[in-house]
Parts: sequence; C-alpha cells; structure tokens
Amino acid sequence: MTKFVETGGSSLNTDRFASVRQTDPDIAETISQEITRQNSGLELIASENFVSQAVLETMGSALTNKYAEGYPGRRYYGGCEVVDVSESLAIERAKTLFGAEHANVQPHSGAQANMASYFALFKPGDTVLGMDLAHGGHLTHGHPLNFSGQLYKIVPYGVRRDDELIDYDELEKSALEHRPQLIMVGASAYPRLIDFERIATVAREVGAVMITDMAHIAGLVAAGVHPSPIPHSDIVTTTTHKTLRGPRGGLILCRDEHRKAVNRSLFPGVQGGPLMHIIAAKAVCFKEASETTFVDYQKQVVRNARRLADGLAAQGYRIVSGGTDNHLLLVDVFSKGLTGTISEDALGRAGITVNKNAIPFDEQPPMVASGIRLGTPALTTRGMTEPEMDMVADLIGRVLSAPEDGRSHTLYETKSKHCVRNFHCTRRQSPNRFIGPGCLGTFR
Repeated sequence: MTKFVETGGSSLNTDRFASVRQTDPDIAETISQEITRQNSGLELIASENFVSQAVLETMGSALTNKYAEGYPGRRYYGGCEVVDVSESLAIERAKTLFGAEHANVQPHSGAQANMASYFALFKPGDTVLGMDLAHGGHLTHGHPLNFSGQLYKIVPYGVRRDDELIDYDELEKSALEHRPQLIMVGASAYPRLIDFERIATVAREVGAVMITDMAHIAGLVAAGVHPSPIPHSDIVTTTTHKTLRGPRGGLILCRDEHRKAVNRSLFPGVQGGPLMHIIAAKAVCFKEASETTFVDYQKQVVRNARRLADGLAAQGYRIVSGGTDNHLLLVDVFSKGLTGTISEDALGRAGITVNKNAIPFDEQPPMVASGIRLGTPALTTRGMTEPEMDMVADLIGRVLSAPEDGRSHTLYETKSKHCVRNFHCTRRQSPNRFIGPGCLGTFR
C-alpha cells in the first residue's frame, strides 16, 4: 500500500534533518517553512502533487553520488553495475505502465524531454504545428521566447471561441496548408479530452510526425482514465510529477524505430550525466502507478475536479469550456471584475494556493491574466473527495467576493487550516493513510 506521510506532527522523524540544521541553519529554516506551508494550506496548483514516502526516501539516497553517463550496459564510467539495475527497472516499468515500445527515463524535466524529441527527428527551420500557449499550450510547443519558437517555424492552432474546445477542423486546414514536419500535441491548461486519433489521421495525411506531450495527464493515462496517445504518436513525452505523482523529472516514450535517435539526442545531445537518484525514484513511482489503488485515485481526481467546477459555477463563475474531463479547470475571474493576479494573491493570503492563468482569447497580459487554473491531484492525494470539494469551492467563492478584505483573508486562512487539520484527524485511521504531503517529519 502506497504510504503518504503527514508533515505536521512534531514527533514524526524529527531527527531526519538534524545534519542540515547543524550545517546550514538558513536552508534548514527554508525547509521548515516550506513543510509548514505545504502541510497547512489547500494546494490547488494543477501541476503539483505530494510524493510518497518511498519516492522521497529514494530521491534522498546515496544513488545521488553516482556518475553514470551513457545507458545501462554502455556507460562511460565504471562502477555502474548497481545503478544499471535501477535504471533498467525504471525503463521496463515505464514501458509496461504505458504500453510503449521504448522508454528513456533520463530527461531531467519535461522541457528537456521535448527538446531531445525535437532534436532527434527535426532540423532548425522545419515547420511545427503546435498548440498556442494563449489557448492552453506550453512554452516548448512553439513560444517565441523558447528554443522551439526560435529554432522552428511555428504554426499555432487553438480552440474555438464559441465552445473553447480544440478546433480540429482548423488544425487540419492549417496542416494541409503548411505541410508541417511535426504536429505537437498536448497542453498545460486544457481541461478537456484530446482526440489523439483524429490528430494522428491528420499527421498521416500530411506526412508529419506526431509528438504528444502528456505531462499533465500522464497519471490519468496510466490509469486508463484518459485516452492514451501511445498508439497514435511517434513519440510521447511527459514529466513524472503532476498527476503521475513521482519525482520531478521527464520521460520519453517512443516507437522502437526512433529509439536510437531519441537516446542519442538526449545523451550526448542535450544532457550529460543522468540523475540516478531521480531515475530510481521514477522506478518507484512507476511501480506505485501500477497498483489498483492508483486507478481509484485517478478516478477520484477527475470526480473532484468536476465537483469543484460545479461548485464554482453554482456561485456564478464561468468555467472555461463549461467544465472539465481531467484534473484541472480554468476559471474566468475577469467576468466577475477580477484578474488572475488579484485572485491568486487573495486566495494565497487565505491559505489556498492557485496560479493565475490566461484563458482563451485573453486580452490581459500574462502576468495579469483573466483566469485562474485549479487542479485536484494534491488534495485528492490527501484523501479528499466530493464533500471537501464543496467546502473548497465555498471558501474560494467567499475569498473572491471580497479580495481586498484583510480581515476576511485571516478568517478564511484559519478556515483553510482548520479544514486541512480536521481532515487529517478524521482520516487518520483510514488504511489508505492519504493524510498529507510527502515530507518526512517536521523541522524544528
């Protein structure tokens, strides 16, 4: 049974950080404060989650001491026979979990997984069809300030204005007109299912390669809660945190025909030595994701997101696209006379962590934004279900009804902490022990 450990009890493994306290009190204090923050607030950032005790311990293991440039069985350093085992386990588990022909578990991040995938098959100046960041895409899908937008000719696609769903007809029209070498699929702020099969049909029609970035939905895909891009894509990239609930890192899955190109592109192309402690933690994460309880967890993530969307809609907030099919929702706060920045700040002062986010056809600058993005993975890891989502929706509505009221912020921060604390108490006897962030002990 996967174990998630509460950070709030002062008696829980209090000596774990003793050496950090002795060596560097300043860093010790930042860790202490972050543990307190994670343990006392309502975490609604869609890309964040709480790792298990097993993942956390593996990340902090002696594997961090080992240099291992290369791949299992073909290293540029001696003494890699042990880490070869852990990396091989990670590779095989990833392939099994997602049904992929090949897996590269070495990317340090999702962005580097994307970079290696671009460099594996394309040359500068090639045409790429990618989802517009302003419509829910990602920086690495063609933003002009990112390597992808600087090295490749980007043709953006997006959502329709009337229903805020991906405009597949326009995507096909653009593909036929521009004949891209690559169609990049995936999003960082799109709350609906993606029709991978339809996009793959377009890619075949124009002779394009299809790469899918499933960073946000990887956990849902692994659990069968979201359609898988694997059968339809040449390459699939992802992070290993977010819904997958593992360490911060990246992963590339691909057809066997692209194995050599992908491996060579990542190392020595864009990375040097792999992070063996993180790779081992990825292996643990993949094992956890193969458990039946993980499927139940992902189903609850989606149920919670839908319930939260319904709760906010009932208070008069417009939910982008009218709802959600995955772990996240976008809330249009501008229609209520607010901005994303004002909302993020007000909720933060009340102990509710969200992020400001552009919504489709947003006229506000990105650092202001007309929306906020909410996600339910972290609260679901705590064990929260639909009744708690009703409470959270109510708290959000109350805070945003008076965003400048400092006294209200203090009151609702107390309510947020009380909600989390009481929830821990009521769930503590649960055999699932989903009772808090994946940090071992307090830091006094």
